[in-house]
Amino acid sequence: MSRWVRWLSPLTVVLFCGAAAAADTAADFTLKDLKGTEVGLSKLKGKAVLLVFSTTWCPHCRTEVPELKKFHERYKEKGLEILMVDIQESEKRVAAFVEKYGIPYRVLLDTDGSVANKYRVRGVPCLFLVGKDGTIICRECRQVEPLIERELGVAAKK
Repeated sequence: MSRWVRWLSPLTVVLFCGAAAAADTAADFTLKDLKGTEVGLSKLKGKAVLLVFSTTWCPHCRTEVPELKKFHERYKEKGLEILMVDIQESEKRVAAFVEKYGIPYRVLLDTDGSVANKYRVRGVPCLFLVGKDGTIICRECRQVEPLIERELGVAAKK
């Protein structure tokens, strides 16, 4: 992935993801989290995984944090893993963002943008829901909660 995300203003970022169609196998990757622990997507098989490609400077990324925190709280015990994949930013900057917004889910550092490139991310935020079997259920998910509930086999929230 090029360093274009560095020079685009937040207002010009388009909410677009050009990844593979749903039902494709999610590309495996391993990234470090803020504690230095390596997290591999393939190690999470058997769980539904919500991949959230993001940056700290993106205003839309910041506004989705409260909803993601609700998803984390509501579905973590039912088998949902949320992975925020921060693209091409320093660990220090990302750690400050996580602390400021009280992010409880895992945050991974895609320092060179290679994972975002694998998923053909062209704008942030960009969400992918990966099923328990490792296939992509949706990309650029807009109404993701019903899909999460269906994948986890839980009753719809009231």
